[in-house]
Amino acid sequence: MTYQILRRKWLLRPWMWTLMPLELAGLVPLLVLFGIAQPDLYRTKLWEVGHHYGFNSNPKMVLYAYANYEPYPHVPFVWTRTLTDFNVAISVITLFLLLVKLVAFIMKFWFPMLAAGLNLAMVALYTVSVYGQMGPDHADPRYPSNIAWYVAKSCDYARPFRAYKSCQLAKGTFAVTVYMLALYVANLGIALYVCWPNQGDKVDAEGDDGSDSGSSPSDYIKEGREWEMRDMKGPASPRVMPYTPRTQAFHTLDRKLPLRQQYG
Repeated sequence: MTYQILRRKWLLRPWMWTLMPLELAGLVPLLVLFGIAQPDLYRTKLWEVGHHYGFNSNPKMVLYAYANYEPYPHVPFVWTRTLTDFNVAISVITLFLLLVKLVAFIMKFWFPMLAAGLNLAMVALYTVSVYGQMGPDHADPRYPSNIAWYVAKSCDYARPFRAYKSCQLAKGTFAVTVYMLALYVANLGIALYVCWPNQGDKVDAEGDDGSDSGSSPSDYIKEGREWEMRDMKGPASPRVMPYTPRTQAFHTLDRKLPLRQQYG
């Protein structure tokens, strides 16, 4: 069995065409949600709401550190500007990758090995995004939190602070991110399945062997097949006609005797 690294046949092409519109359906709202969240539409507000109920640390820890000339505190990843910018970046990367994948798939340049590597990278990026949005907050030992409150709890806690819609936006953003992560896991699974050795490799190998066989009379004799020119009689000259099974058949139809004409 000959394993082909790059030019492998996509065994699940209908699934690939199905996943692309699903990716676009999730990417459009994700671009909007990540875009409006930048730079700080509701991040700090939800942080304050959570601290009021004792769900997470105090967002004023940075001000306290500056006022008391203390080292800059460790801000949980879920409440950082870095996460917001990271989410915007991966949404733009996803759009670019989807366009490239569509064109390359149509032009038959979307190789399974390349797809597996890119999908693995996207799975890693979206895993970081999901972890960041629901990430833990252990900055204050008095109020530890393993999951962000707006993910694990109801948005009704935000109503007194006029942050109910902000909480819903955060929940929706998290849900769409999980949806995109699931799609890329599915894409990665399909790419790995196609990269795995399959029956197509064996068929291609047999086709290559068949194309090389029969190039000499000895190959035909080994395989028990007829070689047309092996029964040629007489020296090669203008007066001598090659004798082959096809020639015999044509002479039989014409009621001619080739041997009598040749040696008579």
